[in-house]
Amino acid sequence: MKFTAIIPARYASTRFPGKPLELIGGRPMIQHVYEKAMACQQLSQVIVATDDQRILDCVPSFGGHAQLTSAEHPSGTDRVAEVAQGLVDTEVVINIQGDEPFVRVEQLEQLCSFFSRPEVDIATLAHPIAEEGFIHDPNVVKAVFSASGKALYFSRSAIPFLRGRAVGEWQSFQQHYQHLGLYAYRKEVLLELTQLQASSLEQAESLEQLRWLQADYAIYLAVTPHKSLGIDTPEDLARAEQWWQQQNRV
Repeated sequence: MKFTAIIPARYASTRFPGKPLELIGGRPMIQHVYEKAMACQQLSQVIVATDDQRILDCVPSFGGHAQLTSAEHPSGTDRVAEVAQGLVDTEVVINIQGDEPFVRVEQLEQLCSFFSRPEVDIATLAHPIAEEGFIHDPNVVKAVFSASGKALYFSRSAIPFLRGRAVGEWQSFQQHYQHLGLYAYRKEVLLELTQLQASSLEQAESLEQLRWLQADYAIYLAVTPHKSLGIDTPEDLARAEQWWQQQNRV
């Protein structure tokens, strides 16, 4: 089975313009993501999908491959699908966000392993939440899933809600899970997803994956012990630089 990783990288981020080219440890963020993906042996190729010439020019400077896409795409999934449509032999597409410089090879391998099961068309990951504050933070997307690993729902609200338990005590009574923005799809299913109309649940929570659930697509989910370290703001970048320096002290 041939797996291709596609990294959507948009320059004009509302909260942090130009972030794919910001430096962490002296290297552009997009280079960190690309090199982590290349370290996963299951992946046949890695492509950066971008709408900006500056990113397109940067990627070859570190030996990477990039493709220019339309600037009109409403989401990274649509950008990934544009590139995927032109891939002849690829069976499964891994969508790795361009602002996840610390994505781990183990996570990518975990996603690839799903597709030995013929019933899996879409796969993603979740991480156990260890701090109560994250359970109630609307910027942290929560997931609940069945015994077989099918996602039941994703929400910015705390799910499950613990009736009769005071806020501050929830962590002691129920494990909650944070959804990570890593996806894998069979190529033909990815192309189908981008043809769906926005759904009421998606619009209510501003979560694209709810469109897929509402359209009766099954999303399989596995738990990873490694949490997300995505970069959304300059403050996140400063923390990422500090973390990188700590991890790479000689």
